[in-house]
Amino acid sequence: MRTYKFYLMILAIFMTVSFSSRAESVVDIIVNSPNHTILETALIEANFIDDLEGSGSFTVFAPTDAAFSALPEGTLEALLADSRGVLTQILLYHMVKGKVMSTDLSDGLIVDTYNDSDEKLTVTISEEGVFINNAKVTLADLEAENGVV
Repeated sequence: MRTYKFYLMILAIFMTVSFSSRAESVVDIIVNSPNHTILETALIEANFIDDLEGSGSFTVFAPTDAAFSALPEGTLEALLADSRGVLTQILLYHMVKGKVMSTDLSDGLIVDTYNDSDEKLTVTISEEGVFINNAKVTLADLEAENGVV
């Protein structure tokens, strides 16, 4: 009986170590953030979860719930209802190939996104902070195994 309990204890320790050492993806960071619940919903609706859990290297400029809440009334609901259209393009506009850390940013830097349009992101660095197309960066460099948020 002691041997049985010993093996169960070893199995429990192994399972705990295996699950706790699992590397975080950019999706894990967003899903576990209390400030990105609307972004999580948008990513699910636009079917991006599997892509962002992949092996690529991604940077996600992640709008907070406060940023989504600042949209005009009815906008968010309309975007979520059109998850394969405008919402997809907006989300792709917030995603960049490769891992872009805050130390990689410079004033005036133009960044290409996954969005199909010719629109690009412009970085502005001033005394007021770092801005991506006039949106202030409030938190940076949340590193994941497959990128950064």
